[in-house]
Amino acid sequence: MNRRLILMASLALVAGCASPAPRILTPSGAPLSELEPLYGAAAGRTALTITVASNGCTRKEDFAFFVDQKGSGPTLAFGRKRLDTCQSFAMGKVELSFSYGELGLADRTAIFLLNPLYPWTGAGL
Repeated sequence: MNRRLILMASLALVAGCASPAPRILTPSGAPLSELEPLYGAAAGRTALTITVASNGCTRKEDFAFFVDQKGSGPTLAFGRKRLDTCQSFAMGKVELSFSYGELGLADRTAIFLLNPLYPWTGAGL
């Protein structure tokens, strides 16, 4: 076997080993498959920015959100409407910004975010 063939085979093997996000369970043991795992969230003056996994095609329009105004403050949850079906060699992420107006909230509102947060384990960004 030549070196080029060995290199291509090993790269294909490594690319195939990318694992999906771990399964998330509520305290009662029920899966939270509707909630998107986040790599980060930042509340700015006029918008909330979330960082999510991406294979290169993830857009803001691919996400739905739910705001519950009951209780001591608004709770917010994000879910993916469409899967990112692009194929990327490396693990990726993207930042998506949602203005408070889009979310139906006043600027600088304290928000309780329900999505689970995961540490970024890929390279870059």
